[in-house]
Amino acid sequence: MPFNLPIALTWLRIVLIPLIVALFYLPASWLSMETRDLWAASVFIVAAATDWFDGWLARRWNQTSSFGAFLDPVADKLMVSAALLVLLDLGRVDAFIALIIIGREITISALREWMAKIGASGSVAVHRLGKFKTAAQMVAIPCLLYWSPVMGLPTRIIGQALIIVAAVLTVWSMCYYLQKAWPEIKKKQR
Repeated sequence: MPFNLPIALTWLRIVLIPLIVALFYLPASWLSMETRDLWAASVFIVAAATDWFDGWLARRWNQTSSFGAFLDPVADKLMVSAALLVLLDLGRVDAFIALIIIGREITISALREWMAKIGASGSVAVHRLGKFKTAAQMVAIPCLLYWSPVMGLPTRIIGQALIIVAAVLTVWSMCYYLQKAWPEIKKKQR
């Protein structure tokens, strides 16, 4: 297993996940709700930034690896799923939206694994729809974690709107990936 700065940043993202969750289980006397929400949103933003930065560094320094390519999406899915479960528990996201997003992540991960096994991973390579979905999620989630207005901006409303956009893009991108994989799936059924 290679170890370099991009992979270390991916591991940092994984380590930050329990911190985000733990903030919501601290005794109420330790932090005010607004302070807790600010810390959780801030930690999520740092974790989300490592997602962009680790990929950029790996490509720039030519430190890409199959392990990094495996670990990076796992870290992303864990981070988003954990945040969605916290938001669901807080009543800040609808169960249907959380189910759509988490269900798609599981489905596409399984599809990519299967396509790799049959040598057709190129047919489910990352597409810009998936990137737009990720961007919408990565802005929506900290807004929903923080929940309070920032400089007059209603982060709660922005987060709720963007998580709906993310859910729509989630379904759209899942259909796109399944459509791209369908010819290979049909071949293997014969």
